[in-house]
Amino acid sequence: MQAAPELGIERALRHLADDGLLAFPTETSWGLAANARSEAAVAALRAFKGRDADRPLSILVADAGALARHAPEAGDLARELAHRYWPGPLTLVVRAASESKGSRAFAAGVARADGALGLRCSPHPDANELAQAAERMGLGPLTATSLNLSGARAVSSRADAHTLCAEAGRVAVLAGEECGRAAASTVLDCTTDPPSVLREGQLSRSELETAVGQLARSEPETAVGQLSDPEAARAS
Repeated sequence: MQAAPELGIERALRHLADDGLLAFPTETSWGLAANARSEAAVAALRAFKGRDADRPLSILVADAGALARHAPEAGDLARELAHRYWPGPLTLVVRAASESKGSRAFAAGVARADGALGLRCSPHPDANELAQAAERMGLGPLTATSLNLSGARAVSSRADAHTLCAEAGRVAVLAGEECGRAAASTVLDCTTDPPSVLREGQLSRSELETAVGQLARSEPETAVGQLSDPEAARAS
């Protein structure tokens, strides 16, 4: 079995631009990046994970300014929360930028069926540097799903990431630090009024209600990028 290549940021970006997949560390476990605008890259990601085409994917962003680029109609509340908690343990589900001239803003199945998009801003230095570098290059944005196969446990070590990527082929590993072991990000749907907690993670519901007022509840399977397995969900 050929070892998975370990790439620095510049080579990793070239690999992603060529529709490759990249394992990267987050504050919770290991994630899997692909160019979210590339049909080929997203198809490869789904094939690798065994993930159904109707399960949306969250995207990795560098900072709160990403809302203006990818979700200009997100609203004041989403912008306030992004400025308050990013980089941090809050995934925001917002209305994605509209498609134009018949082109799709993201690859099929990245956004939810209603056009909503999950945005995640990881505080892990390697994940955040990757998001910033991709933005400077004009690549992506990148997906922020977990590295584990669908239904499997989260990948929580660099050694395990290398093993899984080597078995798959065409999946590189980002050089750098180990992942963290924090709880999963909280997923908040800002497309509803009041906003809906799709998954309560590291940031508690009570903390959010202190910040924004009363929140609604929603069925967890509607979450953008949410995984059915609680262990795997740590990477989201």
